[in-house]
Parts: sequence; structure tokens; C-alpha cells
Amino acid sequence: QVQLAESGGGLVQPGGSLRLSCAASGTIFSINNMGWYRQTPGKERVFVATITTDNITNYADSVKGRFTISRDNAKNTVSLQMNSLKPEDTAVYFCYGRIKRSGWTRPNDFWGPGTQVSVSS
Repeated sequence: QVQLAESGGGLVQPGGSLRLSCAASGTIFSINNMGWYRQTPGKERVFVATITTDNITNYADSVKGRFTISRDNAKNTVSLQMNSLKPEDTAVYFCYGRIKRSGWTRPNDFWGPGTQVSVSS
């Protein structure tokens, strides 16, 4: 069994900052890419940022220069530092990890339950 759990969401004013964290736990053999997606009501989940095991990062154009993704391979965690937040960043943020479980031959994508980020004055 593998689980991901996000933390750090909340309400912030425009221009403010939040830091999201996500921890993976369970029968983990290895973790490949980790990342973040977000979703607003009635819309599809969209890519925000991803990071490889070698710390190569990729960002959606809408968050470049404002968000920073990082990971701690020893702790199986991924974080998202969000600065200069805008109302359009309001969404439920989901972390994911491409995880190979102990005893399994192939990795699978696992998702956290999501955490709400609201940007409003």
C-alpha cells in the first residue's frame, strides 16, 4: 500500500506565499518523478510542476518564476513553494509520484487527496 498526503494549503491574499508539502509512505521501493497538478471546479486537472530524481524541474508557463518545486529523496517528500500568488492560482492542488512498490516490476502513478489553495483579498 502506498499513500501520498498533502499539507500546507489555505487562504492567502494576492501577492502572498504558501508552501505545500507532500509525503509518500508505504511499501515504496523507489520513486521516479514527483510533481503537482491543480484543479478548479468543472475543469480538468492541469499540470503545475514536476521534478525528477536528479532534480530536473519543469513548470507550467503560468507559474514559472513564481513557484519552485523541490524534493527530499531520503524522506520521500516533494514541496511546492508558491510566491506572488494570484487569484487565478486558486484551486485544489494534488501531488503525485511515479512509485515502484516493493515486489512490483513496474512503477505506477499515485495521487494525494488534494489540498485547497485560495487566493483572495
